[in-house]
Amino acid sequence: MKIALLSEKYTPDIGGLAISTERLARLLSRAGHAVRVCAPTSNLPASEKRTLPAGGVSVTRFGARKRVDDTLTDWFELIAAEHARESFDILHAYFLPQAGFVAAYAGKYLGLPSVVSIRGNDIERAAFDSSKFSHVMYALQNASAVTTNASELARKAKAFFDREIFLIPNGVDAELFKPMERNEALAEIVFHTKDAQGREGNLASFRAREEKHFAIGFVGELREKKGMSTLLSGYAQIAKTRPVSLLIVGEVREGEDRKFFDEFQIAHPQLPITVTGRVPHSDLPAYYSLMDVFVHPSLRDGMPNAVLEAMACGVPVAATPVGGVGDAIRDRENGMLFPVRDADALRTAVETVLADESLRGALIQSARRTVLEKFTLENELSANLNIYRNLESVQ
Repeated sequence: MKIALLSEKYTPDIGGLAISTERLARLLSRAGHAVRVCAPTSNLPASEKRTLPAGGVSVTRFGARKRVDDTLTDWFELIAAEHARESFDILHAYFLPQAGFVAAYAGKYLGLPSVVSIRGNDIERAAFDSSKFSHVMYALQNASAVTTNASELARKAKAFFDREIFLIPNGVDAELFKPMERNEALAEIVFHTKDAQGREGNLASFRAREEKHFAIGFVGELREKKGMSTLLSGYAQIAKTRPVSLLIVGEVREGEDRKFFDEFQIAHPQLPITVTGRVPHSDLPAYYSLMDVFVHPSLRDGMPNAVLEAMACGVPVAATPVGGVGDAIRDRENGMLFPVRDADALRTAVETVLADESLRGALIQSARRTVLEKFTLENELSANLNIYRNLESVQ
């Protein structure tokens, strides 16, 4: 089967969309299917495109234009030209407004089945943007099949257009993301980051504290949408009663989010915070293993990869019940849930885990078991292939 996978982000772009798109592309490739990824990038001139192999996948990046409609036109024409050259069997888009619109339109035009996948912000925010609404609706109405990674997102999408939506949760590589002894994790991190400019000093200070402090962890690009103000406020409250440090594995988004973060640090110079900078996805298990509690205070989300990865790594998770988090976590059974924008509740959830060793152990065991039963790579691959085959059979 030849699959064109369209996404607005792909590695090395930052974020869960890029990670999830690459994961599916590689799963399909390893299963013996030919995969061509097509994604815009700001790193190329608007008139230029490049196709390179990456992990068994053929990746075509083309320069995004200043005007979105010009970018979409280029994307549509690229898909049509590539189909004329190599005859795709399926067009699959991750994200509704741009990729989903192009895939649904090109599918109709070329007589190909199209699949669009709802990932989070595309239905949580983009649907309320007048410049994107028509693209969202066209994709929902005209794609051959619609999938999503979270039941909450399916309910929201059906409120816009009532059709069958297939639930395909994100998968996790449980052989990579698994519990690791802290000493082993520290050794792994030092080995992989010893030559990285600026990061070794931060990690050295974290290692000096880690035996005396509980480590609260966050993974991803820290910004307000991910609950930054709730995280920082809750952390400051916890620090009043016990020795804790905050480990941010990733970066703080530039602009207003960076300004807010810097002002918090100036106002609380006594609170230890380590920001690692960007970390390769394959190195993340070692960082998860340094955390006593992983916190994900997002305001809205799809199925966050970081929550599932932390669960697989045996790290107790405290998270807001947004998007797919409610599909993965049962409160006080395999994780802790707390309301959105509630720093007091975040503090209570984290302190409960840190203070109750038996609860902590139960959460760790149940969380990894949940991942092994419900959120596997095999399940994710099989569910997507079943949709492709069903669509092919009715063409």
